[in-house]
This record gives sequence, structure tokens and C-alpha cells, in this order.
Amino acid sequence: MVSKPSVQGILFAFAAYFSWGLLPLYWRALASVNSLHILGFRIALAMVFAAGVLFACKNFSWLFFFKNRRSALYLVLASIMISFNWGLFLWAVNAERSLEAAFGYYINPLFVILIGLVFFKEKLKALQWVSLGLALAGVLTITIFTGSPPLISLGLAVSFSTYSLLKKLIGMPALESLAIETLIATPPALLLLFVPGISYFFTGLYGVGYVAYLPGFTVLLLLLCGAISTMPLYFFTRAAKLLPLSTLGFIQFLSPTMAFLLGYFVFREAFPWYNFIAFGFIWAAVIVFVVSLYAPQKQRPG
Repeated sequence: MVSKPSVQGILFAFAAYFSWGLLPLYWRALASVNSLHILGFRIALAMVFAAGVLFACKNFSWLFFFKNRRSALYLVLASIMISFNWGLFLWAVNAERSLEAAFGYYINPLFVILIGLVFFKEKLKALQWVSLGLALAGVLTITIFTGSPPLISLGLAVSFSTYSLLKKLIGMPALESLAIETLIATPPALLLLFVPGISYFFTGLYGVGYVAYLPGFTVLLLLLCGAISTMPLYFFTRAAKLLPLSTLGFIQFLSPTMAFLLGYFVFREAFPWYNFIAFGFIWAAVIVFVVSLYAPQKQRPG
């Protein structure tokens, strides 16, 4: 019988990854806004949303996170990882490279599985090792045919799998950790948005004044991006505390599948022939991993 925490964890995980799978549509609707400016608004407004909920619940203890140096360090690192991940994904989607982003999120669960193996001593079956090997073959296929590794894909995979590890280590209530991570990232976000010199250096634009001239619906979507960003992360954080990383990594295949379908069928992005080989290896890895979940574990003698 499946335990209640496991059922709750699976529901939270599906809610998180289904939401993330739809996000390319949301960010494409904001294509008229510079990707780094979207990132700045996303961080600052996510902090406002998360902090507002906590303040409404009269929860102020999270503001003193710095008293525990180890947790504070993990939170700073988590803030860096999620900010980098958000920014790279935004840029990829609006640069019409969402298929590369989808490939990265196919690889990411396998990085998560490896982290579970190394840091939490989670055991892998023989078929799961085969799954990891097939995923590696997919990465090598793109590297061979393009002459360079899929940096966008690997960047997304490494940053989010590292974030997954840090969330496990922090051991803090979901919304509190989200509020702290975005609080840490908000000062640089505000500098990027409202200091003309810094904005120009990174984006070539003197601030975000142009946003006032965008259609009202676009501005509304931009103002909602904090809440849109916070809720999937909240669901993911809850799931990460209730499920082993290997299970979490498997459910994550939902998100890149949705992103792939959007990129190929809706956005009509270029898809070279060798990508079919690379994705073939990745999909084979997914199938093998699914089979491994139902394969009986051999009992060791003694």
C-alpha cells in the first residue's frame, strides 16, 4: 500500500512539473520584454508574493535565516542556482531554442538520480544504470554532430539538479525557503531593472521604461510572473521533502515532454535530423527507467 506522504508527494510533483511544462507558452507571450528584464521582474515579484503570504500568516522567523550559517550558505547557493536556471530557460524559450531546453530537462532527472545515488545512498537497479548510459549516448550524439556539447541543455540540467540537492539539504518549510532564495536575489534584480548603467551593460537597454508602452495584457502577464513562478517551486519543494530523488526525477519527465511538444508542434522550431537520434536515446532512457520501476529486485544471498 502506498503511504499517504508518498501520494501527497506524487500529487505535488505532478502539479509542479505540469505547471513548468506549460511555462514556455507563458514566456513566449512575453517575448516583447527583454529576457533579463523578465528575470528581474520574476525574482522580485516572486519574493513579494512569497513574503506576502508569510506575513499574512504572521510568519517572520524566516527573516532570520542568517543565524544558521550552514543553512544560510545553502540558501545563497540555491538562490544562485535557481536564478541562473530561470534566466537561461527564459532566454532559450524566447531565442526559439526551447527544444534545447526540453533536452536539458530530459537530462536533468538523470542528474537528479545520480545525486540521489551519491549523496543519499539511494540504490539503483541494473536497468537504471542502462537508462543513465542511454542518456549519456544522447548527449554525446549532439556533441559529435554539432562539434560542441549542448551547453544550454547541460546548464539547465546541472543548475536544477544542484538546486534539488540543496533543497533536500536545507530542510526548511517550502514557502519560507522560496521567500529567502528570492529575497537574496532581489537586490541584484532591482539593480538590473532600475539602474540604467547596469541595465544597459547587460541588456543594451536603459532600464524598463519601454514596458509602459506595451499592451496592457502583456504588462498584466509580467506582473503575474511572480505568482506563476512561485507556485510550481512551492509544489516542487513539498514534493522533494516527501519523495526520494529517484522518484522525483522520474516524474520530472512530464515537464520536458510538454516543452518538447510545444517547441516542435506549436513553435515550429528547427529540429535537425541528428536530434531525432539524440532524443531517441533519451526517450529510450525514459522507457528503460519506467520498466526498471516495475522490475523485481533480485534478493542478495544471505
